[in-house]
Amino acid sequence: MAEAIGLRTRKKFQARQTILNAAAKMFEAHGFANTSIALIMQAAGLGVGTFYNYFASKEEVLLTLARNLREEVEVEISAAGTVNQSSFELLERCCACTAKVIDENRFILPLFISAGEHSDKPEQIPRSLSPGFGEMFEEIITRGQLCGEFRADVPGNIISEMVHSIYQTTAFSKLNISFQENIRLKIKILLDGIRP
Repeated sequence: MAEAIGLRTRKKFQARQTILNAAAKMFEAHGFANTSIALIMQAAGLGVGTFYNYFASKEEVLLTLARNLREEVEVEISAAGTVNQSSFELLERCCACTAKVIDENRFILPLFISAGEHSDKPEQIPRSLSPGFGEMFEEIITRGQLCGEFRADVPGNIISEMVHSIYQTTAFSKLNISFQENIRLKIKILLDGIRP
């Protein structure tokens, strides 16, 4: 009996991962707006009805993928031995890792753009539906303000929103430099501006 439950659990996990992998490929190839659930499931080699056993909408799939990418950023930051780093260095590293992950997974850009469109109405984006990049930035900024590394005359959530918006503007940039370099230079200007 335990073996049957274990096999069933593995199959469910594999099906869910297959859907996520197919969605990532389709979002990358066709864009989020042009990717239907039917297209995702065709790429996954599964029936459309199976989708709803795992996800309520393609937006939920996108958010799941984004949360996975946030975890990837957190693991990369932790692996870099950030324990003794200043908040300034930590935020710089976090922004660089986030830029790399987004550059390699452009399908999550709609989340950054959508968050910007609702930034004046944060109640429209429940925390449970947020990929969490903004919260990650805000935690580091708050730590930096408490330690006196960042200026405290500007609320941390404002600074976090500015960091977040850099990814949005860079998505539409026509400059002849790479996405990651564009982010690096903009973050450098912002970091210089928040020093006490």
